[in-house]
Amino acid sequence: MSRILTRRNFLIGSTLGISATALTGCDLLDQNAGIAEVLKSAERLTMTGQRLLQGRNALAREFAETDISPSFRVNGTSAPDSEEYAALSEAKFANWRLKVEGLVERPQELSLADLKTLPARTQITRHDCVEGWSAIGKWTGVPLANVLALSGLKSTARYLVFHCADELQKTLDGSGRYYESIDLVDAFHPQTMLAYQMNGQDLSVGHGAPLRLRVERQLGYKQAKYLMRIEAVDSFAGLWGGNGGYWEDRGYEWYAGI
Repeated sequence: MSRILTRRNFLIGSTLGISATALTGCDLLDQNAGIAEVLKSAERLTMTGQRLLQGRNALAREFAETDISPSFRVNGTSAPDSEEYAALSEAKFANWRLKVEGLVERPQELSLADLKTLPARTQITRHDCVEGWSAIGKWTGVPLANVLALSGLKSTARYLVFHCADELQKTLDGSGRYYESIDLVDAFHPQTMLAYQMNGQDLSVGHGAPLRLRVERQLGYKQAKYLMRIEAVDSFAGLWGGNGGYWEDRGYEWYAGI
């Protein structure tokens, strides 16, 4: 994927008096650790301020059926490049299981049928991509809080990490596999769901079949597709770049609130 100007670039520019158009990707971050620390501090301030002003359970805007976009672009990977995923897709995900593990009392392995027996939620929301496009879609799935109730988080859990089937880079250490994370505030938000339907149909491969995350108050790269495993952790220290996500390890903001 080509490098994308994110809000992080604008923050760098305003902090240092540099034109945002002169900044691409995370080159400047790589060159100056002090800048990275400034950005992390600003990110924490943004998250704290947004939650203080809006409230932890403030809802993202929901739309009417008539507002649903006639087309909804595929963001990120259009299909994971793995034999395991291809076999799961060929079998219509009958053999797929979502693992819930880590700092939980009762580890789970849930089939798609299992998830569909849990209380569901449907919401029509806008997806805002960091690349500059938006689209409105109708999502149906199980609120993440319901799955966490089955597993029981341990008191030391602070974050949930979503491990995915798509690998954007071929790496020996696995750091090229897509993953994302959220804290427990977003995990228990009423609109945070594990979606298995889009616009009344089971998810297509392009849109993340069989299951994707929806965190409606954050940008599109947080909406992890092709979910395979949810891991409850107390820190990101043992996760590749230590920043809590594939793109975050490459310079993006961890908290992408909108």
